[in-house]
Formats: sequence, structure tokens, C-alpha cells
Amino acid sequence: MASSLFSRRQLLAAGAVLGAAPARARTIRGEIPWSPSTADAPQVVRAGPNEFFSPEEAEFIEAAVARLIPADELGPGAKEVGVPTFLDRQLAGEYGRAARWYMMGPWRRGTDTQGYQSRMTPAQLYRFAIKAIDAAVRDQHQGKSFAQLSPDEQDKVLQSLEKNELKLEGVSSEVFFDILLQNTIEGFFSDPIYGGNRDMAAWKMLGFPGARYDYRDYVSKHGERFPLPPVGLQGRPEWNPRS
Repeated sequence: MASSLFSRRQLLAAGAVLGAAPARARTIRGEIPWSPSTADAPQVVRAGPNEFFSPEEAEFIEAAVARLIPADELGPGAKEVGVPTFLDRQLAGEYGRAARWYMMGPWRRGTDTQGYQSRMTPAQLYRFAIKAIDAAVRDQHQGKSFAQLSPDEQDKVLQSLEKNELKLEGVSSEVFFDILLQNTIEGFFSDPIYGGNRDMAAWKMLGFPGARYDYRDYVSKHGERFPLPPVGLQGRPEWNPRS
């Protein structure tokens, strides 16, 4: 009885015939809506005029982040490395609009493990809270804004926000303090391409190597300081021309 299986020679012959046939693929007409490696490419943030904060809001932010991460003998603080610029650009962009978040109800108070639960976008929260805090501070400090207080007085206001002791109309002071602190830390340690961590100052203080592509020569050297300077997504600062 003849075998129903193909021999190797028959399979090769069939493959040759199929390979010679023209490919029949669907033709895509019009422009392709994306280019490889560019869909989520970060935009380089340059120092310059604020895109989100008003002058009064900018004064509050600069004063607040300077107290959250102050400059000391170890190096510059949040204000010096550009955290206010980082915050301004983040709030002016998708993060500020909560563009990728679920922002519908129900509006119940969540647990501490559930993250951000406000019905306000981050941009709305910052704008509303800064105005409310400055109003409360003026009532308690003879018309002075938060930025006009002494460093010790500013620390006391921030502590009252953290403990939810400063009651604000329509917004939780604790929720705002938590997001302000979180965003300040993010700006301080982020890649410089986003506007903070200017000249990789925060990375240099920690000895963090940054976005280097290969660490294989150092993986087994536990407890030793990494000997090379940090590298950001754009390379090292000295590689980039300064305007």
C-alpha cells in the first residue's frame, strides 16, 4: 500500500513552488501613524518661563521644595537642581491632566494602599491647594504668603499639612502634602531630561550610575563604589553643547 506521507524530496519540491509564488499581503495606504522608537520618546525639558504655574504659585513651589529637600553641606537641594521646573512641566502635560488615569467615580475615600483617589487631576489639586494654603497662611501671619515666611515658619506649615492639622476648604492638606513630597522626590532623582536633577547632582551624591547600557564588569563587585560618572538618557552633561 502506497504511503500517504510526503517524502523529503516532495516536501522540498513543494516548498520551492510555494516560494516562487508571489506574496499576497494587504497593502496599507496613507501615512503610518508612528515611527519606531518614537511613540513615547520623552521631550527634553529646557529651563525657561513656566508653562503651568502662575508667578504666585511658582513662589510657593520654590519655597516649599527648598524646605522639603534643602541644600546642605552634601550638595544642592530641590530648588537648586530644577525641581520647580520639573513640577511645572509635569503639571502642564499628561500627568497634570491625569490623561492615563481612571478619573470617574465613585468618589469614596480609599485606603492608604490604593494610591491617589481625588476627583481632581494633579494640576487641579496643585492649583486649588496652593491658593487655599496661602489664604490660610495669610490669616495666621498678618497677610504674609507662604513664600514670605521664615524657613522655620515654613517648616511648621508643611508639618501641619503632613499631619492634616491645617484644614483647607475643599481639599485634604494631607493628600496635597503627600503628592507634593512624592513629586519633589521624583523631580530630584529623575533623569535630567525631565527638568530636575540638573547636572545629575542627585545621582552624583548617591554614586548612582544612571542610564549606562552595560554593568557586566561591575556586577560582582559588591560593596565597591562605581568608578564612572553617571550618564543620563542624553549622555553626560559635558557631551551636550550649552546654549
